[in-house]
Amino acid sequence: MDTHDLLPGTEAVAEAGADYLDDDALLAGLGVDAPRTSDDITVLKYVRTHAERRAAEDVANRTPCQDFDRFKPLFERAEQELQSGVRTSVRFGRDASIAKGGFFILGGQMVYVAEKGEEFKAPNGGIDARLRVIYSNGTESNLLLWSLQRALYKDEAGRRVTGADEGPLFGGAMEDEDVESGTIYVLRSLSDNPYVAEHRELIHKVGVTGGKVETRIANAEHDATYLLAKVEVVATYKLSGINRIKLESLLHRIFVPAQLDLTIQDRFGRAVKPREWFLVPLSVIDEAVKRIRDGSIAGMVYDPKIAALKIAS
Repeated sequence: MDTHDLLPGTEAVAEAGADYLDDDALLAGLGVDAPRTSDDITVLKYVRTHAERRAAEDVANRTPCQDFDRFKPLFERAEQELQSGVRTSVRFGRDASIAKGGFFILGGQMVYVAEKGEEFKAPNGGIDARLRVIYSNGTESNLLLWSLQRALYKDEAGRRVTGADEGPLFGGAMEDEDVESGTIYVLRSLSDNPYVAEHRELIHKVGVTGGKVETRIANAEHDATYLLAKVEVVATYKLSGINRIKLESLLHRIFVPAQLDLTIQDRFGRAVKPREWFLVPLSVIDEAVKRIRDGSIAGMVYDPKIAALKIAS
């Protein structure tokens, strides 16, 4: 550019220029864009990407719950109802709903949805809402419904805790969408065994079946389980959305103090001591079923001395 040779040594510098190109010039010559520096105005600083914002939303900051005393009894009751079989926990599915008052298990902790704000349309077109979520360790967080949903779905152990009144567990008419999962049945033996005949109005078999009760007892007179005699059905209670095995174990645990102590011989001459038969009035069995339904059965047991249910000591 020094056409009038005003600057001495220009030719030498120009000739040596190719050997002294800086890094940016070399990269440009190779067709590679130079890395942008931190001072480049096209580089965004202190701005999170959309993915980073969503990840942060999923792990919303937890703070101490100042009014946890209000929620602690709810957690305790839910735990008792899970143990007693009134509530169950099921795998959280992608399309499972989240509503105010719902219990979930996330990261090994029980979660309670205490509040749900006004719904709004999410960027993906779905419906979202701001939640107040309380954790069983006494903390809380304010996160989006979709964030909780994603966290529960991603957690391999994420569970939804069924409600104590979720569907008609026992008795009554079932709705079309309810799935009947079994029946509690109460039987009375028609055996001519002297002891059974004497206490016939008090001796009952309590069981749970997933099929028809009539099919279950069709060959009762040939089965030692039914005292090798015909039986009559004195009560049934339909149930849905509950674990039959756990429910039957719960009923037997309650009435075990009044378990029938009777040994009979089966058709092969072997001594058999039938289980599931109890010296319990039908009215008390009915009360136990009602208590299972409303969640008040936790910690109760049958006391033969007073022929009533009581809190286990």
